[in-house]
Amino acid sequence: MIWMIVILLSLCSIVVAYSASSNMAYRLKDGDATSFLIKHSVILLFSFCAIIYIHNIKFSFFSRVSQLGVWVAGVLLFVTLIFGVNKGNASRWIMGFQPSDLAKLVLIIYVARVLSMKKDDIKSFKGLLPALIPIALICGLILPADFSTAALLFASCFVLLYVGGAKLKHLAAVVGMMVGLFLSLIAVNEIAPGTLPRAETWKERIVDFFTGEDVENYQSTQAKMAIVNGGAFEFSPGGGDIKKQVYSSQSDFVFTTIVEEYGSVLGGIGLVMAYLILFFRCLKLTARSSNRFGAYVAFGLSFVLVLQAFINMGVGSTLLPVTGQPLPLVSMGGTSILFTCISIGIVLSISRTIEKGEEADA
Repeated sequence: MIWMIVILLSLCSIVVAYSASSNMAYRLKDGDATSFLIKHSVILLFSFCAIIYIHNIKFSFFSRVSQLGVWVAGVLLFVTLIFGVNKGNASRWIMGFQPSDLAKLVLIIYVARVLSMKKDDIKSFKGLLPALIPIALICGLILPADFSTAALLFASCFVLLYVGGAKLKHLAAVVGMMVGLFLSLIAVNEIAPGTLPRAETWKERIVDFFTGEDVENYQSTQAKMAIVNGGAFEFSPGGGDIKKQVYSSQSDFVFTTIVEEYGSVLGGIGLVMAYLILFFRCLKLTARSSNRFGAYVAFGLSFVLVLQAFINMGVGSTLLPVTGQPLPLVSMGGTSILFTCISIGIVLSISRTIEKGEEADA
């Protein structure tokens, strides 16, 4: 079932990304989107090969790799923050690579490792520190350039900690401190404008979402129009008009294009059901696994993937403020697709191990 959903979403991605990239094609390629289609297809093919290769590796291997991976991700995030490509007051890329995608993967695996090895210790706040410290460091390094990814990863790790047996009062206390820190950053930028350029963007997007009065709300207005144009049962592949007006219609707002061209039932509800089925199949793996590390990894990686999908769809349907989260396996993007497929390959490795009854050796 997981294989089927991955293949279905990938095929959908090729068709939709080609259609949705028309805005970018007119800006950069005189209207010819062929090069974007070829590049996207090659990335998908390479990433699919990564799934095939990784699902044949024993998942216990990734437990050991995550110890080094967390440090590598941290260093890359720090280097990107200082020397990365700056776009919109945010440094997220270095040499075309987005380290936050690597960080999401290795941090979830590392937290799963800590939970599996310190099952009894995490009942105390002190026992939680081996997991909380890397979560704070990684999310803290992502935050200045990408609040939505930091919040997504932070929330996913905390849900995983709760599933792993951490006490709710300890987690609530940490969440309270993080919210207080976030509000303090907003306050600092208000007192000394320009100190934290991204803080102003965070505030504007939240205000725009709730008031709808600012010109920055243009994208959300266009998204609403796309939903109206798509109706319930529209089926006009490539025939949408809003994608020509919406920036990032091939990535952040790809759900808007899908709903306009395939309707709210097939395009909207169909996608929601695909991700929910993927998540429930991974939950089934979690329930069947006798290996705690495998169970936590299957849950954590599937949760962050599906949560990201719902955030993207929430933005595309104007239910959430604008963020920069792509739709997993559907939006155009290099490192996003690659590390999503690596995550799925690890989940399939756990599934293969369970089916072969090799968990005792994993």
